[in-house]
Amino acid sequence: MRCFIAIDIDETIRKGLSNLQDELRKKVDIRKGDVKWVRPDVTHLTLKFLGEIKDEQVVEVCNITKDVASRHKRFDLDVESVSHFGGRSARVMWIGTGRGSDKLLQLQEDLEQQLDLAGWPKDARKFSAHLTLCRIRNSKAGITLGQISRQYQDYKLGTMVAREVSVYQSELTPQGPIYVTLGNYPL
Repeated sequence: MRCFIAIDIDETIRKGLSNLQDELRKKVDIRKGDVKWVRPDVTHLTLKFLGEIKDEQVVEVCNITKDVASRHKRFDLDVESVSHFGGRSARVMWIGTGRGSDKLLQLQEDLEQQLDLAGWPKDARKFSAHLTLCRIRNSKAGITLGQISRQYQDYKLGTMVAREVSVYQSELTPQGPIYVTLGNYPL
C-alpha cells in the first residue's frame, strides 16, 4: 500500500487555502486543464512520503510515528509565504511555514532518523515544509503562476496548532486521491 506521514491542518487554514486559491484563479488567465488545484479538504503537511510499503510494515511505521510524536509537544505553526517549485516555469505552487518551523523541522528530522534506522532511507532532497496549492501541467501557465507567486511572498494565511502526526494510506483514483487514516498520534 502507498503511505505517507503528515500533520493535518485545521478548518480555519483549509478555509484560508480555499480563499487564496480563489484569489489566485481570478488573477490569472489560464485554461482549466493547465492547472490542477489541490482540494483544501485533502490538504495536509507531509513529513515523510514512504511510497509503496508491505501491509505487514504498517504496524512498524505506526509504532515509530507514535514513538516520535510522544517525544514532541504540540506547537503553533504560522502558514505563510507563497512560492513554487520548478524554477522560472513553476511545476508546483505552494504556501510555506513561518514561526514554529524550527519545531516542525525537529519533529520531521526525528521521524526521518527513526524511519531510516528501520530501513526507510532518508530523502535525498532537503525537507521543505509546505501545503500544495496546485500542480501545473503547462509551462506557459507555470511561468505566469511563478510570477504571481512572487507577489504573494509576504502573504500571511494564519496560524494553526500542530497537535498530532498521522499515518495515511493513499489511493490514487481518476477523481483524485483517497486518504485512509491508519493512525493518529498526539504530540
